[in-house]
Amino acid sequence: MKTPSQNQRAHLALLATAFIWGLNYTISKYLLTGIFTPLQLIFLRLLGGMICFYIFQKLFVHEKVARKDLIMLAFLGIIGFGLNQTLFYAGLAFTSPVDASILHVINPILVLIFSSLLIGEKVTFRKTGGILLGSSGALLLIFYSSGVSFSGNHALGNLMIILNMLCYALYLVLIKPLTGKYKTATILKWVSLFGFIFIIPFSIKPALQIHFSAISLNTWLWVLYVIVMNTFIAYFLVNYALERVMPSVVSYYTYLQPFIAAAASVTVGTGSITWTKILAASLIFSGVALVNTGSKNEQSTESKPAPD
Repeated sequence: MKTPSQNQRAHLALLATAFIWGLNYTISKYLLTGIFTPLQLIFLRLLGGMICFYIFQKLFVHEKVARKDLIMLAFLGIIGFGLNQTLFYAGLAFTSPVDASILHVINPILVLIFSSLLIGEKVTFRKTGGILLGSSGALLLIFYSSGVSFSGNHALGNLMIILNMLCYALYLVLIKPLTGKYKTATILKWVSLFGFIFIIPFSIKPALQIHFSAISLNTWLWVLYVIVMNTFIAYFLVNYALERVMPSVVSYYTYLQPFIAAAASVTVGTGSITWTKILAASLIFSGVALVNTGSKNEQSTESKPAPD
């Protein structure tokens, strides 16, 4: 059997990440509904994620980081873990999963702009066309599925989600050069550490007010999902993919998240397959194919693959 190429492995990693994050909107909204405050949940997530990354790196990877790179890793920890995740949870507490998923559609556009300005990624017709196809499919799926509200507290929540996307887009672009110098585990150990240190002054008091005994086992299992799957596994897969493809390709998989959420609803019997959903899926996957075709041609010149 033919083994997958590094490019194919990167796309498989991104597909898995899209599935993990596609389920996260509903799970996180549940945890923020009378169980945890945003700062309590972000404290648990970053603390748990930091511990996972630290243990994994200590067990399997042994390398040192140059002092000059620690400054960049600290900045990436603040924007990619601290600010990014805090803004997401704070925004989700005010807005809805539908609104959040709509606003996340702008992520690939922001990444392409930052990539072009900061690391010289080429803006091609294929990438632009793929982004347009994917965004139209994602928006069609989301708007058809349910009504969208931007009134009241939704405005504040949506603003936080937009800022969350700005931070994550910048994180994806600025971390790309470091993926050629250090192992994924090393990078994530440091960025998660700096991100956790950044949020401690804001979250330690709310965290100490958590009534642990009042939280059910099922709820703790969802918290475990947020820490292990949504943080440790998902960020690991994203950085693995960044070693092999450009940031714009990584960010494109944001468009699959609402599709995966809709597919999950069909699987459990709470949704149905319609022609609108089939059209939306066709647009999203056509965009994936278009972006992927362009990325293969650029791989050898723009992003030298890291050794397995």
